[in-house]
Amino acid sequence: MTSMRRRTFLGLLASSLAPLQVRAEETLEPGYLGSKLAAGELPPLDDRLPNVPRLVNLGAMGRKPGRHGGTVRMTIGGQKDIRLMTINGYTRLVGYDETLQLQPDVLQSFEQVEDRVFTFRLRAGHRWSDGHPLTAEDFRYYWEDVLLDKELKPGGPPPSMMSGGKPPVFEIVDEFTVRYSWDTPNPEFLPRLAAPQPLPILLPSHYMRRFHRKYQDAVRLGALVRQERVEEWTDLHTKMSRTYRPENPDLPTLDPWRNTIAPPAEQFVFERNPFYHRVDEHGRQLPYIDRFVLNVSSSAIISAKTGAGESDLQVNGLQFTDYTFLKDAEKRYPIKVSLWKQIQGSRVALLPNLNCSDEVWRTLFQDVRMRRALSLGIDRHEINLALFFGLCQESADTMLPESPLYKPEYRTAWATYDPDEANRLLDEIGLTERDEDGVRLLPDGRPAQIIVETAGESTLETDVLELVTDHWRQIGLSLFIRTSQRDIFRKRAMAGSVIMSVWMGLDNAVATPDMPPYQLAPSSDDQMQWPQWGINYLSMGKQGSAPDLPEAERLVQLLNDWTRSASTEERRAIWTEMLGIYSDQVFSIGIVNGSRQPIVRSKRLRNVPEEGLYGFDPTCYLGIYMPDTFWFDEDA
Repeated sequence: MTSMRRRTFLGLLASSLAPLQVRAEETLEPGYLGSKLAAGELPPLDDRLPNVPRLVNLGAMGRKPGRHGGTVRMTIGGQKDIRLMTINGYTRLVGYDETLQLQPDVLQSFEQVEDRVFTFRLRAGHRWSDGHPLTAEDFRYYWEDVLLDKELKPGGPPPSMMSGGKPPVFEIVDEFTVRYSWDTPNPEFLPRLAAPQPLPILLPSHYMRRFHRKYQDAVRLGALVRQERVEEWTDLHTKMSRTYRPENPDLPTLDPWRNTIAPPAEQFVFERNPFYHRVDEHGRQLPYIDRFVLNVSSSAIISAKTGAGESDLQVNGLQFTDYTFLKDAEKRYPIKVSLWKQIQGSRVALLPNLNCSDEVWRTLFQDVRMRRALSLGIDRHEINLALFFGLCQESADTMLPESPLYKPEYRTAWATYDPDEANRLLDEIGLTERDEDGVRLLPDGRPAQIIVETAGESTLETDVLELVTDHWRQIGLSLFIRTSQRDIFRKRAMAGSVIMSVWMGLDNAVATPDMPPYQLAPSSDDQMQWPQWGINYLSMGKQGSAPDLPEAERLVQLLNDWTRSASTEERRAIWTEMLGIYSDQVFSIGIVNGSRQPIVRSKRLRNVPEEGLYGFDPTCYLGIYMPDTFWFDEDA
């Protein structure tokens, strides 16, 4: 499509929708780019947009089209948190909308056949942030020159690009169309592309070639290696190509804002991408906001800084316990505080380690009656009232009502307060003897003292455990809290030294059938209830130990069935069986879910929803609500 056809598209767009009420001096061009446009450093808007931009109809979403301009201040707890711009900016080949359905974004369209063959069509005329065209060559470069390069990727393509043990066949159909084909279904492919840390399948090849041995002169490449203070050309290529944590300001991007400052720094400035591919219903290029300024501070004082009016948009670094303080700050500063629903299966969960090295505790925890007794012995209503003002849902660790997979019986499974039944189950197991303090004795004569370990990053976890301590005392169990740093805590858990830990519940409690159910089966070494089984899955049987509990074995089998499934109906049936097993077996002990996350914004900042779902995956923090559509109302 030519520039004339692009102008025709925008003209039809403007004539088909109600005109935007704008000030006389406003145009479709962002004022922030005025000097570069005047100097001829940038082409006009018609030549910066794809031939068919992505249209974001804000009116249909219940929001108002906005105006360009303004700088948003945010506070981050460390330099690594610049990744929040990649997550919140949420620009993906395909991405979730607010209903958690996949939509083309950077892609103009995509087609899939039996979840085996995926054809991606780019938007002709789409450009990287430096103005260079985005084409199929950028996909070819990543496939052939990165993934298949034995020095850059000794392990070859990642697991999510393998199906039936084989990688895809990659094809370039034309300049703007590529295809990935497998012999067997790969239902994980699209969800991984839409993830917070998306599966990379392309890079700006025109820029990255200068760091690749295949395209760069050896002398020049050696000089670049020394300049960037790395050891090998492969380290150089990796360093310069990071997209999730955008540390290289020169790396072209497709995101709404691009970083302009390399670390180390105390402040990072992200400027608007002049070639961004989205427009509102009036043809106005997104994003509306010109700049994000991220100020590095201590995580411990982010809430204090936010309450002092030092942020225009702040989510990270805030907890529900900050809500009263932040709400009071509304009286002194022009800020607005909202509460969104967190998407974890449980805000706090207790995880008995079924792989702990203590044989007595391991045997007890692998008995479902023990896990059920522990869950029945917790008074969730008291915890909800005391720590969450009654705003949460008392629940097992499971799906939220917002998920199409939700069932009320999952929420109540072994999650009502019933100390009499808990005591009966513990007696049935054989823990009938008690010491002089009323604490049950283990089969080897030790008192039943459960040491719950925590990373010590949340006072809320400690507050919950103190209440659980009282509850479990009523069923003859003694609870002690041990705090350690996160890295040490994880290493101890994987080594079997931790018998029980406290963490969050399921990461994604708003799942759809087409999202991978890894969280319900032993599949990762950071799952504290079965780390050795998770390591075994990750290493394909080379490390750790295979599950020896029938229900856990079934979960792994169902997970493998999901990865080979070819229809949503099949995947729904798999999810349903997995959720049923996970809830009935109480592999993690949930307490409450639907907890609230404070969202603080300037009172002038528009299009920030009053209510929303907040979490990492799949909502990408603010991402599915499209921060590129947020705008400052200077008339407010």
